[in-house]
Amino acid sequence: MKYKVTLNGKTYEVEVEAGKAILLDEYEALAPAPAAAAIPAASAAAPAPAAPAPAAAVSLAAGETVESPMPGNILSVNVNQGDKVKEGQVLAILEAMKMENEIPAPKDGTIVQVVTSKGAVVETGSPLFVIA
Repeated sequence: MKYKVTLNGKTYEVEVEAGKAILLDEYEALAPAPAAAAIPAASAAAPAPAAPAPAAAVSLAAGETVESPMPGNILSVNVNQGDKVKEGQVLAILEAMKMENEIPAPKDGTIVQVVTSKGAVVETGSPLFVIA
């Protein structure tokens, strides 16, 4: 069977036979061209809905920021502000694609800021903690 897979902006054509995968072609994925929006005269007079307000930027304390390695949901936060942590200690559990991922402390130190909370939805690179 042949499959087209797009990953990180590149499209791969892959053929799979009897447990073997063979790369047939690789190329840059192109974003679809934006369609020209025709606005009827009646709706043109109606006020446009307000754009959603951007999320407020979080002011981070001084120290090393622990960021989310992938998008997902925070299942638990295991530390509080002021807690002393050791390198490798689990700070939080992040659920991504039905897998629970441990977020470890990158170094020994003190948690100076907890940026996330249980139930929060985070993106790759979102700040979770600050360690000093």
